[in-house]
Order: sequence, then C-alpha cells, then structure tokens
Amino acid sequence: MHRFPAQPVRTDTRAWRAQVWISFGVALTLCATGLAWLPGADLDRAFMVMGYLFTLTSAFTLAKFVRDNEGRRQDTPQWGALVWGGFSAAMALTAWGLWRMDLSPTYKAFLAVSWLFMVSSAFTLAKTLRDAQEARLAMSHGHRQEDAQ
Repeated sequence: MHRFPAQPVRTDTRAWRAQVWISFGVALTLCATGLAWLPGADLDRAFMVMGYLFTLTSAFTLAKFVRDNEGRRQDTPQWGALVWGGFSAAMALTAWGLWRMDLSPTYKAFLAVSWLFMVSSAFTLAKTLRDAQEARLAMSHGHRQEDAQ
C-alpha cells in the first residue's frame, strides 16, 4: 500500500479571524446606527429592519448552500431555487424599500453602503467559520489515521 504524505491543513491566522469579526461587528453597528436614527414613520423603520435581517440571514444561508454544493451537488434543485430566490428577494425588497423612502441622498447612501458592507462581511464570516470547521475536522481525521498506524 502506498502512503501519500499528509497534506498540510491550512488555517487562517489570528489576525485574519480578528479582522473578519471586527468588520462584521462594525458593519452591524453601522447598520443599527443608521436604522436607529432613521427619520420617518415607524413602519418604514420596521420594514428596513426586517429587510436588513432578511438579507443577513439569507446571505448566511446562501454562503452555506454554495459551500455545501462545491464540487458536487448535495442539495435538491428546489432547495437551490429557494435559497437563491430568498437572497434575491431580500436584496431586491430591501433595495426597493430604501429607494422609495423620502430621505436625503446622503442618508440613503449611508444606509446602502452599511447594508452592503453587512452582506459582504456576512459572506466573509461564513467562509471563515466554515474554513475553521473544515480545518478542525481535517486535523482530527489526520490524528485518528496516525493513531491507527
């Protein structure tokens, strides 16, 4: 039986993990600040909070779906359509809500940039967490193989 050298397990640096968590925290803080000081009707504020939360959760779901189906499809096409449709709807409805609000262009820009920052940092956080989990699994699998030999 041929033994192949073990592939080194790649892990993220502590600095990268800190940057990812800090970015995500800053994005959430900016979004919360923008929504907390949002002028106008309570219904508009509630719509935007729901839109931001819908976008955030659908971004994490989409990141997991894409990662789970990398290489070969694991999920049904219907689940894929639901995940992509949910993310698309969240982005479109939140953008529509933001566009239709009677706000100054500067305030709209702040809300839009903080919202997109939150979505981007959610994808990065999801990838970082998944990479860490896969590294832990690979390292524990490698230790079990070494113990068996």
